[in-house]
Amino acid sequence: MATLYTQVDANTNKTWLLLSLFFIFILGLGWLFSYIFNNQGILFIAVLISIFSSLGSYWYSDKIVLALSNAQPITKEQSPELYRIVENLCITAGLPLPKIYLIDEAQPNAFATGRDAQHAVVAVTYGLLTKLNKTELEGVIAHELSHIGNRDILLSTIVAVMASVVTVAANFFLRASFWGGGRRSNDNNNLGPLLFLLGVVAAILAPFAATLIQLAISRKREFLADASSALLTRYPEGLASALEKISADTTPMRTANQATAHLYLAEPYKGKQATNWLVKLFMTHPPVEERIKTLREMSF
Repeated sequence: MATLYTQVDANTNKTWLLLSLFFIFILGLGWLFSYIFNNQGILFIAVLISIFSSLGSYWYSDKIVLALSNAQPITKEQSPELYRIVENLCITAGLPLPKIYLIDEAQPNAFATGRDAQHAVVAVTYGLLTKLNKTELEGVIAHELSHIGNRDILLSTIVAVMASVVTVAANFFLRASFWGGGRRSNDNNNLGPLLFLLGVVAAILAPFAATLIQLAISRKREFLADASSALLTRYPEGLASALEKISADTTPMRTANQATAHLYLAEPYKGKQATNWLVKLFMTHPPVEERIKTLREMSF
């Protein structure tokens, strides 16, 4: 049976393996497009555009997410128990106290955002505070603090940049191909048309592949945050019980949207749980049943 520590190590290794494959995927795609167009500058321009656009999102991501979620800052006087839990867990984890926000939603849920530990935010819904007991709330807060401590937000930004590179490069290729710019005039063999056809197929499928890898990494980070939460509280059952309550709650979330869904502790869209393997590929979170099972199999 896997221990808590081997679970953390395994998820970390799998995440870096996925990232390595993503880098190789982007390099291979860039080489193919550059060869077909006989122009090494195309992918370089796409990379620059993606990086500059992503940097703006990175610096202001917390403000954007909080605005989309209608989250409001909450003081220690308004919620002293919540502050005590966050403060105690931060001391244990060796993290600075994040800003704490409240979302006026009845659905129990939470998320963490911010570019690093010094600029972190933990947002919880009103439903989370009223429907969970203390140990369950500790498990949830520890999960969100683990996202901060594990630098998941920075990792997600890196993956988002890479996915943007793939999408922009694919769009450039398809647009240029449409205007006849994708055929190599100096190809005197049969490989030219074949490579061009391969490039068109790759340009169409690449954004989907990039999205799948991005979501796969997001799901692995959820497993890692679950394991880190159990390590922090020394009580995996707290988060497991919280996930059971959250998954069983059918209250809809008015402020949920595709841009922020992956940040939440659990899928905010209720009644849309996926059972088909193809649909599961596009899920932002691993199935709750798997997370609960993994938590309850952990031992110290």
